Amino acid sequence: MRPVLTGEFDPPFIVAEPTQQTVPFVFNVPHAGAVYPAAFLEASRLDALALRRSEDAFVDELFADVTAMGAPLMTACFPRAYLDLNREPYELDSRMFDGRLPAFSNTRSMRVAGGLGTIPRIVADGQEIYRSRLSVDEALRRIDWLYKPYHRALRQLVHRTSQTFGHAFLIDCHSMPSGSVSRDDCKADIVLGDRYGTSSAGILVDLVEGAFRSLGYRVVRNKPYAGGFITEHYGEPSLGRHALQIEINRALYMNERALEKKPDFSTLSHDLTLVFAGVMQEIDGYFTPRQIAAE
Repeated sequence: MRPVLTGEFDPPFIVAEPTQQTVPFVFNVPHAGAVYPAAFLEASRLDALALRRSEDAFVDELFADVTAMGAPLMTACFPRAYLDLNREPYELDSRMFDGRLPAFSNTRSMRVAGGLGTIPRIVADGQEIYRSRLSVDEALRRIDWLYKPYHRALRQLVHRTSQTFGHAFLIDCHSMPSGSVSRDDCKADIVLGDRYGTSSAGILVDLVEGAFRSLGYRVVRNKPYAGGFITEHYGEPSLGRHALQIEINRALYMNERALEKKPDFSTLSHDLTLVFAGVMQEIDGYFTPRQIAAE
């Protein structure tokens, strides 16, 4: 019997569309969802605030102005601690479930070993999420009714953009704990991930990095975040589809312990608008439908 979604998320994701898409950009926010079903909270050994440590809190709001600039913005409503969209569909930890996982499940990935598979075992600070094991049926239900529709919709956005403009630029938007980039060898406000040059044309990364640096931000490439499943899966430069992950230091815009916005939130949001407005204008000089069609 096919599982039925019990109404925890209505809707499970939101696609904010401009009146008319005028730029070959799609913005995606897979980890800012903050709707926590009662059944999930009851099954967890953690309180709501602890569960939210895995959220990229408020990132969808930071990028909200991109729709006025002519680009769609897609955002998950469900939290990353419930299901992680930046993983393969079946990166599952067999230790978490009662029953046998499908034979095609990837149970040996480094992300699964670290507790951060498609259905995470831990939150970002390493605390175990669940009181007891979940059923395999519950894992498959989440994948069928949340993960697959989300990626189907994202894929359609990217392909539609590519068909309309001859190319597409997917900006995968995230935030990172300040402690992950506080070392002397990796102090960063912004980390840009292009899978070490494989998911995007270099000029996109150059333009984004240059725009941030011109506003005084410290920018690092691919360290410690080179991009996850979304960047790797959707970035196909040879086909005119480019994917770039952006990680924003949370200390720039929020109190990381209380998960509350700082007064600097609006400044950062304004700067993000400036960065991508400039990139959208400049990128046209490097990519045209005629050039893409000739590749």
